[in-house]
Amino acid sequence: MSRTGVLLAARATRAMNDDDLLRYSRHLLLDDIGIEGQRRLLAARVLVIGAGGLGSPVVLYLGSAGVGTITIVDDDDVDLTNLQRQIAHDLARVGTAKAESAARSIAAINPAVRVTALVERADAARLGELAADADVVLDCSDNFATRQAVNAACVAHARPLVAGAAIGFDGQVSVYDTRRAESPCYACAFPPDPAFADVACSTMGVLAPLVGIVGSMQAAEALKLLAGIESALVGRLLMLDARAMEWTEVRVDRNPACPVCGARRPPV
Repeated sequence: MSRTGVLLAARATRAMNDDDLLRYSRHLLLDDIGIEGQRRLLAARVLVIGAGGLGSPVVLYLGSAGVGTITIVDDDDVDLTNLQRQIAHDLARVGTAKAESAARSIAAINPAVRVTALVERADAARLGELAADADVVLDCSDNFATRQAVNAACVAHARPLVAGAAIGFDGQVSVYDTRRAESPCYACAFPPDPAFADVACSTMGVLAPLVGIVGSMQAAEALKLLAGIESALVGRLLMLDARAMEWTEVRVDRNPACPVCGARRPPV
């Protein structure tokens, strides 16, 4: 069982009612989840950074799976151009804050889930505060600076980070869990670089289902961690070429000299 699963097992005290047993019956049938795993999901607290292309499938799957508390952070509003891929939003919500729109979509599927919609661009201090209160953090942002800031908060508070990215026909996903001695952090794989130039969907485009593929994988990894199943993606970066529909795996080792996590942890 993962460390997150142990903590949630201690916190999961609410008995499931008949509606819960019916709603989550397909999880209960899985030996790796079952009653206890589902109770951990119901007791879990998750932080999602970004409610756009990746965040949409993430929050919908986490909410439908019964994750007890979901905090969504996004300072952007729904735009018509988002609707090609951001499935948590619809035409009636153009102009609405994405975090609030995503919260409404979760409520429509599973009103028992507690959702906090934060319409803000969180700085480093705020991210640290939010990460400290979460069991798992999912980075669904769309820029390098935010990814680095989210990673730093997760390292500082020893929270597992499920990170995804997608642009054009290319996607990637990995899990960084610095509670595990051998795990790299995001900065081990992608060192901070002030000169890094982001490429935006508005200029490069993105294949609509690509964000669904990557976001769904992020949700799956988060649910496994919360249910007590160790993530097999720690130290592995999966990259998808959606043109050829080929996955490539790159092994990512922990960097002892990493400026973010190197000094915080003893050598392996």
